Amino acid sequence: MRNFKLKFLFCVMLLKITSPEAPRRTFIQNYKDMVLGNCLAKAYLNGEIASMDSGSSVSGLEEWTYYDLEESPQAVHHLIEMYLSRNYLNPLAESEMKGVKFDFLKCLDLYHSEDLEKLAKRMIEHPQDTFRGTVL
Repeated sequence: MRNFKLKFLFCVMLLKITSPEAPRRTFIQNYKDMVLGNCLAKAYLNGEIASMDSGSSVSGLEEWTYYDLEESPQAVHHLIEMYLSRNYLNPLAESEMKGVKFDFLKCLDLYHSEDLEKLAKRMIEHPQDTFRGTVL
């Protein structure tokens, strides 16, 4: 039943979202996202190591986070697929660069989403704890 709900939510979200969510965020949030985007663009200028580097970073983060190891991988996969399958249209960008998909912007929207907030709260039993045991 849970898989059905996730797939249903995925389909509903596909039908609704056709534009980025950044306009609804504050200037400071968008500015920080812009700096992150510039940093990633510079760091991965040659592209071929981006996936390996981000995968290694994820592995490190997994070691420092306690969460539901059984349910989380599938739920995260569905959430990522839901956001990456969005169709963000920008005729100006498309006229300059064919095939642009705005995947980074989709990932930022996922990062800032209520969907991720709800998933994180469901998967993490003690969200304020840290790997070193201190509460921030």
